[in-house]
Amino acid sequence: MVAKRIRYRRAAAAVAAGALPCLAFPAPALWWFAYVALVPWMLLLRSAPTGRRAALEGWLGGAGFIVAVHHWLLPSLHVFLLPLAALVGLLWIPWALLVREFLGGVPDPGRATAALLLVPAGWLLSELARSWQGLGGPWGLLGASQWQVPPALRLASVGGVWLVSLLVVAVNCGLVLLIAVPGARIPAVAGVTGCVVLTGAVWLWVPRPEASGALRVAVVQPGPVADGPDSTEQRFAAGERLTRGLTGQRVDLVVWGESSVGADLAARPDLAARLAALSAEVGAPLLVNVDARRPEGPALTAPAPVAAAALPEGGIYKSSVLVGPRGPTGDRYDKMRLVPFGEYIPARSLLGWATSVGKAAGEDRRRGAEPVLMNLPGRPGVRIGPLVCFESAFPDMSRRLTRDGAALLIAQSATSSFQHSWAPAQHASLAALRAAEDGRPMVHATLTGISSVYGPSGERIGAALPTSARTAQVYEVPLARGSTYYVRFGDWPVGACLALLAAYCAAEGARSLGLRKPAPAPEPTTPPARTARG
Repeated sequence: MVAKRIRYRRAAAAVAAGALPCLAFPAPALWWFAYVALVPWMLLLRSAPTGRRAALEGWLGGAGFIVAVHHWLLPSLHVFLLPLAALVGLLWIPWALLVREFLGGVPDPGRATAALLLVPAGWLLSELARSWQGLGGPWGLLGASQWQVPPALRLASVGGVWLVSLLVVAVNCGLVLLIAVPGARIPAVAGVTGCVVLTGAVWLWVPRPEASGALRVAVVQPGPVADGPDSTEQRFAAGERLTRGLTGQRVDLVVWGESSVGADLAARPDLAARLAALSAEVGAPLLVNVDARRPEGPALTAPAPVAAAALPEGGIYKSSVLVGPRGPTGDRYDKMRLVPFGEYIPARSLLGWATSVGKAAGEDRRRGAEPVLMNLPGRPGVRIGPLVCFESAFPDMSRRLTRDGAALLIAQSATSSFQHSWAPAQHASLAALRAAEDGRPMVHATLTGISSVYGPSGERIGAALPTSARTAQVYEVPLARGSTYYVRFGDWPVGACLALLAAYCAAEGARSLGLRKPAPAPEPTTPPARTARG
């Protein structure tokens, strides 16, 4: 009975310990807490009596982490969030086994040193696996909690958010060794010191983005609109009114949020005409976002017939559309990575029942085919790279746009369904990381807040627009030239960790095979028989 109570208490402790890192993310944004947040969970795992128990507590802690970081999804997913967390939580089992293997008992200096490499690598493996869009995408990566720390942003310019995650976990691992294994203090101190030295070296010697002019970008945030049959028209009218107030302010680009236009511009030429007139009045092109069913047959949003015929047909799309004084310019980006359950139901034939218990998508949105760069009218050589909603969470998408020549990254978002939760702040923070990784400024424009703008080093430009704001704000956005190490070399920390884990698995496999070799036949213990010779 006592043993059963202990198991239950350990299980509850694993869930709670796994949830702790959520405090490092917005809205609490206790960034410093990330460097100690994993310690309770790791201390629990290292004391697990068996590998099976460590696997269970790793799974429970992973599920607790997912629920805590994504708790704001409850209004949309309801109880479905729990089985989803249980599924994704399985990804922490390999990490939990590594913690027990290398930190359990009394590790010698060699095992402690290996722990400082393999335990962070195991954590990164779980982050990489859950970054697959079908599992929700790379939201809540541990390194993303450091979005407001300049040295961490500089690290992101070298190895992306992945490198930041690795160093955060390594520091946690070093603290566990200092607390629980007095004999491993030397490798623990050396490991933590190495993280500090690496961060300092990157801060001092990695070149900063080189300035190359500026853009005046206006972000239009109309605020919440009550649901109803005319809500899309009210939202459009609010954006129109706020944009008109920018007249005379000499802006280069006006950005509206996601789903700011609720009808396809080919089906509603009156809306296209209103946007064109607004662009002419303000003296700048408008980047709007159309969330609507596209008419069957080629969409006619572009002035050039060839460009129009190339557009996908039918279905509901979320599209960034650039509109100038003469109407849509022909530049259009269709969202490629959709939000699971919010914009499509994975395996709808099996999981379609989710629509009956939450705000899951009643109809799957259609996906775009490829990223798009748009030439900014009036600014020769300046191209913008649009992303829609949670696509700003994917490092590879903004990196691709930067490699293709984007001077300005833009994310059009709407988090009105989660207005009074941590979601708006978490989403806005991702733009700082993408800007730092790619050495390009990023505009995060939303319908209802939080809208924010970041410079090419991830630094905040101007004041963010909170969820209470209904305004149009102009930002002086610095441009930059050159290329960061992350843009050049990509996700090299991921490759390094996979190679390290593969080498460890190979060594363990070889050792296991060596132990299983059949023992050599024993030498005879009696002298051989002699034969008489005559």
